Formats: sequence, structure tokens, C-alpha cells
Amino acid sequence: MFGMMALAGLVVAAYFVLAVLAMVAFLVKGVLLLILLPIRLLFGLVLFPLRLARGLLGLLLLPVILVVGALAAVLAVVDGFFALAVPLLPLAALVFVVWLITRSNRRPAAV
Repeated sequence: MFGMMALAGLVVAAYFVLAVLAMVAFLVKGVLLLILLPIRLLFGLVLFPLRLARGLLGLLLLPVILVVGALAAVLAVVDGFFALAVPLLPLAALVFVVWLITRSNRRPAAV
């Protein structure tokens, strides 16, 4: 009984140590981001034209990508249909032969 309580105490102590380490890491990250904020803002200002050009290029290429994607989707559906239909071809041939046999027992139409 006391062994289980001691083990539970160790687990709680481990969680406490992890919580303290997480808090320290959170504070260090916050201070580091605060120190590097001017550099991040400067890089953001310098790279703004490149980001704008990338966005405009993406906007121009969007219709082409949509058309190619739609064609790929249609081809995938057609290919999926054929992938399901090809194994059923022998069954379709058998059904066609049975249909021909049943149709041949009827009398021909009067001339």
C-alpha cells in the first residue's frame, strides 16, 4: 500500500518537474520572440514584394490547375468504372449468350 503511494508521489513529482520545465521553455521562447521581433518585421517588409508576386502568380495559375484537376478527377472516375467493369465482362458475355438463346426460341416475325 505504501509502495503504491510512494510511486504515485514520484509520478506527481515528475509531472511537477515537467510543468516547471514547460513553463521555463515557454518564457524563454516568449523572450526570444520578443527580442527577434524587429528582425522578423524587417524580413517581412523586405520579402513582401516576393510574397505578393507569388500570390499573383498563384491567382493566375489557379484556373489552369482547376481545369487539370477536374480532368484528372473525370479520368479517375472513368478509370474506376472500367476497373469495376472489366472483371464483369465474362459475366456480361454469358448473359448475352443466354439472351440470344432465349430470343432464338421465338417464332420469326411474319413477312
